Amino acid sequence: MYTDGKILVGCNDDTEVYLLPKLANRHGVIAGATGTGKTVTVKTLSEAFSDMGVPVFLADMKGDVAGLAKMGEASGKVQERVEKYSLQEKGFTYKSYPVEFWDLLGEKGLPIRVSISEIGPMLLSRILNLTEAQQGVLNVVFRVADEEGLLIIDIKDLKSMINYVTENKDKYQSQYGNIDTRSANTIIRALLNLEDQGGNQFFGEPALDLNDLIQCDDQGKGMINILDAVKLSLYPDLYSTFLLWLMSELYESLPEVGDLEKPKLVFFFDEAHLLFNNLSPVFLQKIDQIIRLIRSKGVGIYFISQNPSDIPDSILSQLGNRIQHSLRAYTPKDQKGVKVAAESFRENPEFSTIDAISNLEIGEALVSLLDEKGVPEIVQKVYILPPQSYLGSIDDEYRSQIIMYSVYKQKYAESFDRVSAYESLLDKMNINATEVIQQQSGMDYNPQNNPQANQQNIPQNNQPTDNGNNQAGMKLPSMGDILNNIPTQTGTKRRSNASSPLDKVVTTATSTIAREVSKQIVRGIFGNMKFGK
Repeated sequence: MYTDGKILVGCNDDTEVYLLPKLANRHGVIAGATGTGKTVTVKTLSEAFSDMGVPVFLADMKGDVAGLAKMGEASGKVQERVEKYSLQEKGFTYKSYPVEFWDLLGEKGLPIRVSISEIGPMLLSRILNLTEAQQGVLNVVFRVADEEGLLIIDIKDLKSMINYVTENKDKYQSQYGNIDTRSANTIIRALLNLEDQGGNQFFGEPALDLNDLIQCDDQGKGMINILDAVKLSLYPDLYSTFLLWLMSELYESLPEVGDLEKPKLVFFFDEAHLLFNNLSPVFLQKIDQIIRLIRSKGVGIYFISQNPSDIPDSILSQLGNRIQHSLRAYTPKDQKGVKVAAESFRENPEFSTIDAISNLEIGEALVSLLDEKGVPEIVQKVYILPPQSYLGSIDDEYRSQIIMYSVYKQKYAESFDRVSAYESLLDKMNINATEVIQQQSGMDYNPQNNPQANQQNIPQNNQPTDNGNNQAGMKLPSMGDILNNIPTQTGTKRRSNASSPLDKVVTTATSTIAREVSKQIVRGIFGNMKFGK
């Protein structure tokens, strides 16, 4: 709860613990066994940041975080705790919070889309679980696409590029080394699995604008961006890699701001162990770099996991604000986890930290936050404040109403498919207009019956000509016209011809980028695409 310019995190009969806004970007960890109160802690902190005017991004793994959008109710243990600690006198009131719902699969929130070029080969290899050799082939595919100005926006673009590179591997192997066809086929099969997981919904355009996550409502409250991850949690590689990409994008795109009075954005990374499972040293080094430096961009990152031992020591040492719910110690591994958690706190002489961790009640936690000098305070055993919003989930109708009236609905609801690698390679391979039209109409077509069609009817600039064969005066369609009428696998609309003045500006700009991309591409910390000057 935000009160007196600070965040009241928890209290007991004698003690109150506060998170100072100017130290909230020093990152944190929220740990504890399932059912001990981590979700309530995340909701309570998110509410406080919102009241403070700080936007939040978090994932909803079970569906109950969505209750932030609905006014809380005075019932049960919530009201009991409010009365016991006189929270209403400190400003506690039941209310709802400004929420934007997002969903990579586009089912329970506004669709989040990202182009494959923006994800880059390194992160994509992680999603696809590729071996080092397979990742090497994927790197070559991206390199060729960069140098030849071919944008890889969606999965069909990447498939086309893989086929193109392998079919022309003799041309590229002298420069890039061996291009193994078996590795390429394995990548194609992995992409089919990714499509089954919803990859066709996630990879595409319009791409997410990060600025839309860093907004306040008209009353100055920070927007709480909730990623619906109930279904997404079934695909942990896609989930964790997306959040990793989002962190890296924030790190690379936001300007340096130094130490602010409050963060620009707070990012909660739930199920953090998914990020660090089977993590290579190269990945760990890059994540360590992001965590170490992103606070100077005004971003605070809070990892949520069952046990702090799930987080590598190099990362854990950077998490200054710590909230530890109860841990179970049934096995030697569990006991080791309890010991790690206890040793991460400054000891309080009034109780044994290691004994307390296994005996905390639901909603009770050990808390150590940074003081004015940035030094961790001694650990305190307190009850986390209850949320002011609804303690539970919301129904689909309530969610749909919020999505319907979102200011971003028109921007993100409908996808489009502009000319990219797939279309460019079709053109490059000189597939003629007659073949495409007849294929779309279901007619058989044998290119041997018309061997001169490409040269006579569709010249290189895609403009129709009259060579005497077009006696009826019919205007042959351009390749762009044909491609606009080819349905995509996801049913999205192709858009290469703009209809509005704004679309014309955007289309002209993107076409220019596509032509100049080989000169301007810069790849970021994980190989995701940037446009340099």
